[in-house]
Amino acid sequence: MTGARLIDGKAVAAELRERVAAAALDLRVRHGIAAGLAAVLVGDDAASQIYVRSKARACAEVGIASFEYHLPAGAGIAALLDLVAQLNADDRVDGILVQLPLPDAIDTRRVIAALDPAKDVDGFHPLNIGRLWSGDPGCVPCTPQGVLMLLRGVRPDLSGAEAVVLGRSKIVGRPIAALLVAADCTVTIVHSRSSDPAGICRRADIVVAALGRPAMVAAD
Repeated sequence: MTGARLIDGKAVAAELRERVAAAALDLRVRHGIAAGLAAVLVGDDAASQIYVRSKARACAEVGIASFEYHLPAGAGIAALLDLVAQLNADDRVDGILVQLPLPDAIDTRRVIAALDPAKDVDGFHPLNIGRLWSGDPGCVPCTPQGVLMLLRGVRPDLSGAEAVVLGRSKIVGRPIAALLVAADCTVTIVHSRSSDPAGICRRADIVVAALGRPAMVAAD
């Protein structure tokens, strides 16, 4: 581990918030535009409530308008799709975040597909997924984008690096793999059916643990 560097994620986040605040201020002063984020929560999941509140605080810190919409757990898909349509048409709203997971009775894919792709800040809309894998501009999922920012903080040029991504989830594993491919890395995705995952990891220059469970990568 000689020469290893610990990445200071809090410092990177603070610098990013400063840049976002400056951009939001510039939009207001020069163009009269107030950026706005709408968060939609269905039901009373405690973790989801905490996440949505944290987004509202983050918006307040950087000068972005925040709109919260809370539907009861028993709300049907029709009510949710109607709300999404309203937010798509609302000029105050530049980004829409539908907090997942949704109740089992609601078809998540239909809801995500109903979002205006330009307002899909999570980057889950099929059009944004296609743009990501095609290398075209679009909304990118925040956690993979954050991982790439942290990597570039210690290695600005990732070209030629061998990267291993542990996990193939649609939210983190697959999107970060697409971003690493776009950064000219050689990418392998390790999953539950992979043969010799430890051996694959040992040869990597970059390992991204996107399994959602701690301590999955041991010292060996």
